[in-house]
Amino acid sequence: MKELELKYGCNPNQKPSRIFMENGELPIEILCGRPGYINFLDAFNAWQLVKELKEALGMPAATSFKHVSPTSAAVGLPLSDTLKKACFVDDIEGLDESPLACAYARARGTDRMCSFGDFIALSDVCDVTTAKLIQREISDGVIAPGYEPEALEILKSKRKGNYNVIAIDPNYVPEETERKQVYGITFEQGRNNFKIDRELLSNIVTENKALSDEAARDLIVALITLKYTQSNSVCYAVDGQAIGVGAGQQSRIHCTRLAGGKADTWHLRQHEKVLNLPFLPTLGRADRDNVIDGYINQNEEDVCADGNWQKYFSEQPAPFTMDEQKAYLSTITGVALGSDAFFPFDDNIERAKRSGVSYIAEPGGSIRDDIVIDCCNKYKMIMSFTGMRLFHH
Repeated sequence: MKELELKYGCNPNQKPSRIFMENGELPIEILCGRPGYINFLDAFNAWQLVKELKEALGMPAATSFKHVSPTSAAVGLPLSDTLKKACFVDDIEGLDESPLACAYARARGTDRMCSFGDFIALSDVCDVTTAKLIQREISDGVIAPGYEPEALEILKSKRKGNYNVIAIDPNYVPEETERKQVYGITFEQGRNNFKIDRELLSNIVTENKALSDEAARDLIVALITLKYTQSNSVCYAVDGQAIGVGAGQQSRIHCTRLAGGKADTWHLRQHEKVLNLPFLPTLGRADRDNVIDGYINQNEEDVCADGNWQKYFSEQPAPFTMDEQKAYLSTITGVALGSDAFFPFDDNIERAKRSGVSYIAEPGGSIRDDIVIDCCNKYKMIMSFTGMRLFHH
């Protein structure tokens, strides 16, 4: 198959629409559903991310994509009992025996609100446990190098048989040159084949140089995630997963704040007050996500207020105060932070410190590098200059 006609492009008025190969065959097979233009943009970007994570770290990887940026990405490390509960996967039998399912549980569980209606990429053949996780989430589709027969049948049962399931040839290698059009004008560039690995982190510019293997792993997760995130972008990572992605912001500090707020929410979801919220048994998973976000971030609706709490809880919960949250977050350390371009001011470091960052990787090259390094030294952080920008547009 050299081309595939699509229903429409980014929006229903954008017709005709298709994906096609100028040379050779499309490296995909549609096993179920009818993926659209944005689905394929998500799928192909997401597949590159998990493929590269697997190659860099030697572990199964998964990502959850929305609007051509990852909400999170993770490798297949086991989840603690607390994290299982926070990610709504504590009832899944055999989770610990499937590294791929652990990777997806982490990726989907990081930012459950942004993952609502996601497109999933899996680095390995989808097994039954992973399919069962996907089955009960609101999702647009999945791309993987293959599917176990029972797993495929589980996925085909979603959305009344219309769930998008794509198989991709894991041996497909794209051409070295890529092109796209804007306003009828063709842009051409070499593909970003830059390899991200432990060697990239060897230029440590801070006084503290004790970069552990676990910290290096988390920085690699952050940097590979950034490679496929709409720029400007910053990514917080810990325990083999991205826990806060700030994408597409014009200001670097706004990236750092946005991603830091998401990372904070991820940590706070594991607080005992959140884990023990007395939800009504009739409340759906997506509604619980919204309520938890409101409970932590005190959004538009006070979910603990009289007249509101009765819609969500069997009894009125005590509010999660800002002082309680700050005290909890002040205990967090060991978080890694990657940036797709240099930090121009030390305000980014100050904000990162508030979210428990101990390790940083950024390209370097700012005229204020010395100020940024001094701020890292003040907090005994470790910072590597990679020398490589990772813009993605």
